[in-house]
Amino acid sequence: MKKPPASKPNYFYTIVSVTLVLFLLGLFGLLVVQGQQMLKSLKEQVEIIVELKEESSAGSVDSLKQFLAGSVFFKENSARFISKEEGAAMMQDEFGQDFLKLDMVNPLYDVLIFNVKSSWMQADSMNRVREELRQLAFVNDVYYQESVTEAISTNFEKISFGVLAAGLFFVLVAIALILNTIRLALYANRFLIKNMELVGASWGFISRPYLKKSFWQGMLCSLLAIVGLALLLYLAFRDVPDFQESLNLPGIAVVFGVLFFIGFFITVPSTYYVVKKYLRMRVDDLY
Repeated sequence: MKKPPASKPNYFYTIVSVTLVLFLLGLFGLLVVQGQQMLKSLKEQVEIIVELKEESSAGSVDSLKQFLAGSVFFKENSARFISKEEGAAMMQDEFGQDFLKLDMVNPLYDVLIFNVKSSWMQADSMNRVREELRQLAFVNDVYYQESVTEAISTNFEKISFGVLAAGLFFVLVAIALILNTIRLALYANRFLIKNMELVGASWGFISRPYLKKSFWQGMLCSLLAIVGLALLLYLAFRDVPDFQESLNLPGIAVVFGVLFFIGFFITVPSTYYVVKKYLRMRVDDLY
């Protein structure tokens, strides 16, 4: 009985499958990048309150602003001054007119509120900031939400380990899925690959056309995944305009660049592995 001719491998399903895997991998990368950006924004929203002494001169506020502007921990354009009269008015709005009766002295202080850079929002770093500010002659004390700072640092470490473990697992799953997809795509050509070897073709000559095709397919899959992710970001930006401020454009560019190279860095070695596997098999094992 004549054996039916080998059918061509169905690369359409390969491209679709690899594109979906790369899309999910890129989506995970974007979530990590945007999560770090949101965490950075959260850290920089913690307010540091500098309480000025009663006997401080009017120029003390300007001196403090100049000191902060020259420091490495200060977040640019975050300083704002609140006088004790403004503070009393804010407290009256919050707690009612009885907060400060006419026969009471205003117990509040003039304060300067500012934010620090996210890299300084750690317990040891904030202690350094507090000590530096306390050494100024016109500063009475420095306050900030220490519990929030410690909670952010602790949770960030836990999240980092979790994200790293999830990322490694996701990469391994992606490689396994892509490898299996390519193996199924080349399954139709297993006899052709083996016959070329039997007639004397070298392994390099046999593998070259498959590797070349897998290279271009990997690039195509990467581009399709990047376009899909860019479209997803566009839709998110269109529906939620405030999302623009939290976009980490450099991080997104890195994710897209890595995704572009992952496409053919995974497909080419996977194709080479599959082709070598069929070349090493005996003819009887191919059935």
